[in-house]
Amino acid sequence: MPSYAELSELLDPATAVLLTVECQQGVVGPDSALPELAKEARSSGALANVARLVAAAHESGVQVIHAIAERRPDGRGASRNARLFRAAERLPVQQLSGTAAVRVAAPIEVAEEDFVVRRLHGLSPIQGTDVDALLRNLGCRTLIVTGVSANVAIPGAVFDAVNRGYAVVVPRDAVAGVPSDYTQAMIRHTLAWVATVATTDEVLGCFKRPRRAGRA
Repeated sequence: MPSYAELSELLDPATAVLLTVECQQGVVGPDSALPELAKEARSSGALANVARLVAAAHESGVQVIHAIAERRPDGRGASRNARLFRAAERLPVQQLSGTAAVRVAAPIEVAEEDFVVRRLHGLSPIQGTDVDALLRNLGCRTLIVTGVSANVAIPGAVFDAVNRGYAVVVPRDAVAGVPSDYTQAMIRHTLAWVATVATTDEVLGCFKRPRRAGRA
């Protein structure tokens, strides 16, 4: 576990950004296309912890980016080069642009200063999206990765961020995947080698600082 001093240095509000991954109604909401994942995200407390982190980020001035996966109704531009994508096309709930399915899910609140980045293809919220450019323009040094799923998008986001030179913090109780025991195994045996693993409460403790005036 990182010391408070180590984590506090990583989570300087001037250079840290909080990323929520696919915390959208059609994924973790009551009418999810993936009900098992949605149930796990809620019953484990992961979604509530993401909401706590977002609220604290707003209070402390840490920038928040919400990464949303969606597709056009006609499917143009969508990836089809993996079994996961083809299976998603047959799900009863589609993550269609402009629908309720691609809105950030409660209890997470989106503030005016947040960025919402939408992608039409691929597995990662960073590769091929605006996220990396936004992080660089914001002066980000540390990316806090939260959301779903520990099976695909979360490790993808962590690896992409590390490959681009960012330090990464993963609040282990603010991510979810299926089955339930897979999430902690992924964090312990994979993500812990490339990211700093902490708890939501530990991250919140570092957020409790006077709000900065704003980013340059």
